[in-house]
Amino acid sequence: MPPETILQAGRHKAYRPIPPAARAAALRDALNAWERGDWFETHELLEPAWMGASELGERLRTQALIKVAAAFVHRARGNRAGMRTNLAGALARLRDATTEGADLRPLVGAVEDLLLAVSDPGVGLETIAPPDLRTLLTTDQARPDPGRAAGD
Repeated sequence: MPPETILQAGRHKAYRPIPPAARAAALRDALNAWERGDWFETHELLEPAWMGASELGERLRTQALIKVAAAFVHRARGNRAGMRTNLAGALARLRDATTEGADLRPLVGAVEDLLLAVSDPGVGLETIAPPDLRTLLTTDQARPDPGRAAGD
């Protein structure tokens, strides 16, 4: 049987349901990795949470966080274009998620600031500081929606 999918932005995206508590734990673990500066691990920890959510707003928020983490992987590699591309993708998803009713204005503002900085060739990548995601995500914004739990 092929894996389930969810239609997102006109494309079928992977959906591998996991319960809300597991998605919340993945987000907590990802925030801990972020605070350690482990951008790649942050990205990896968020992948199952993204694929395990059925609600579009939660999926978009999680994908945006994955893209911000990927941007900082590119920063570590000195890849300005990769950082800029991932931040632009994160911003697009956050704006779409905001239209879904989530108030992500602080995170949107932080990503906009990062995108401006990385787009300025006079700004050294090493000077672009990662935002404090934990403070930018309130408890309500970070909590996964129940959606379809695993086994539904």
